[in-house]
Amino acid sequence: MQNASSSHWLTLKKWLIASSFLCVAAPLAAEPVTLTAINGSTTVSGELLDFTGDTYIIDSTLGPLRVQASSVECSGPGCPGAELSADSIVAWDVSLWGQRRAFTEHIERIAELVDQKTDGRFTLNLSYGGLAPARENLEGIQAGTFEMAQFCAGYHPEKTPTVTVLELPFLGVSTLEQEVAVSFAVYEHPATVADMARWNATILMPSPQPQNNILGVGFPPTSLASFNGMQIRAAGGVGQAVEALGAVASVIPAPQVAEALRDGTVSAVAFAPHAHMAFGTLDSGTWWTTNLNPGTTNCPVVVNTSALERLPSAHRVALLSSVGEAIDYYVDNYNGATMDAWGPALAERDIVEITINDEITTAINREVAGPAAAQWIAEQSAAGFPAQELYDLVKEVVAATN
Repeated sequence: MQNASSSHWLTLKKWLIASSFLCVAAPLAAEPVTLTAINGSTTVSGELLDFTGDTYIIDSTLGPLRVQASSVECSGPGCPGAELSADSIVAWDVSLWGQRRAFTEHIERIAELVDQKTDGRFTLNLSYGGLAPARENLEGIQAGTFEMAQFCAGYHPEKTPTVTVLELPFLGVSTLEQEVAVSFAVYEHPATVADMARWNATILMPSPQPQNNILGVGFPPTSLASFNGMQIRAAGGVGQAVEALGAVASVIPAPQVAEALRDGTVSAVAFAPHAHMAFGTLDSGTWWTTNLNPGTTNCPVVVNTSALERLPSAHRVALLSSVGEAIDYYVDNYNGATMDAWGPALAERDIVEITINDEITTAINREVAGPAAAQWIAEQSAAGFPAQELYDLVKEVVAATN
């Protein structure tokens, strides 16, 4: 802080709002700015963490500070617009799969926000299936074939072992907001950052999904014994949970699941509601479990780290500062429009809803959760990852957000 004498403090208070608990993910290679009060009385310098359009957030010697944009002038290479010249027009390719749906609304939203904040000088070109198969998006990121992508850890757990802690069964996550909090906690852990660095990838944000449940064809199961030998599409920890029922878990990419259900490759599918609607499994289904709630698949959105570092600082700030709003938009849409459509979609198709006895779900939880966690910790510890630390982190965040 420069010239922060007591005589200037009353002026400073009018445009400076500080919070010791302000949490902002700093951009890679953040650049310095100097903010000067319009009347010239006070200046504050630091690295720009975020710009919301009406507020600067900088990392100063006092810690993270919020400064009202209307009260200051910004100077320095990190200022929004400082690099926006004819040669700073950037377009990124984004590799997705399937079609636009609730699962991709945060990516659609962040593309809109980035375009708005940069006056069209930074655009995200979203491709649904045109750039890479769903299981090969990490390879495309690593090679720099495209700059942003979505992937699901459960499709290939060996590629991102640290992220798979979020797919363990029966973790106790009950809301999308909790899923966001626990995902970011794991993503920001140094072990996960290093794990993703092997792919030249930086995780931008999660794609939070509610608990999976099972939709099947044929006569509805009338007891747990009905699940014995049943072929069920289920990935990650959800697969472990259905195997505890005596079923056989299969990992099939989402776009192929409806066909697998129709041709008898599988008899049931464990998905979140949006995926059942988006990928057509409802059209074949005859029954649905309402409350098995074994877990979910964790599907981060990642960017190529080198591409992120090359971005002009104004573009980088535009991207990173849009994550929070994009996630909020996603969660509101899922909790609202998506779930509002789910009940009627089941009713229109006369799909039988099966609610499993609480004693049985508790017994399944007890039988599956502990052993699955212990096995994961042993395997990942042997591979050199701080598995116990990651698992404890997840449980701590879940407990703190209940």
